[in-house]
Amino acid sequence: MSVFQTYLKLGFFHIFNLQAYDHLVFLLALCAPYVLADWRRVVALVTSFTVGHSLTLALATLGFVQYDVKVIETLIPITILLTCLLNMRQTGRGQERRLDRQRSVLLALPNLLAAIFGLIHGLGFSSYLRELLGRQSRPVLELLAFNLGVELGQLLIVSIILLIGFVVLHLLHAARRDWILVVSGAAAGVAVVLLLGA
Repeated sequence: MSVFQTYLKLGFFHIFNLQAYDHLVFLLALCAPYVLADWRRVVALVTSFTVGHSLTLALATLGFVQYDVKVIETLIPITILLTCLLNMRQTGRGQERRLDRQRSVLLALPNLLAAIFGLIHGLGFSSYLRELLGRQSRPVLELLAFNLGVELGQLLIVSIILLIGFVVLHLLHAARRDWILVVSGAAAGVAVVLLLGA
């Protein structure tokens, strides 16, 4: 297996690592307001997040950025909590949601926020990746492969979330507002536990 394929797999399976469950919870919160028909927006949202975390992951791994691990461990649950609070705030704004559908898929405020939050999550990934890379000074190929693997893993996760949402909303006939509140509330609860333990 090539080095590229190895790090692609490592990035992909890192998303499913239970030790990285904070990342899964963030993806859950990020996708909660969207339905299967919004898949283009969700792909743009997740890719914006990937761009953000790829930037800081590369900078930290290459040694250009120094950070306090404790601060990042505190900021990651805060990003989850803020995302959940924004979701809950939107639940009473059906008209705004309809207007949101008319806006650009790429140039949207949620994408900007996802990219900003991605900057924080990228620092969280970097210590794991540095352990894998050892003493390599310019692991550009490995960084690229790892980030692509993370993106593919994220897209699979959000596809599963959207499919579960489809089942709950269309087959079980749950109200969309209830779905958003329950999912965001659960993610917010996990974020609070993480924050207290940080």
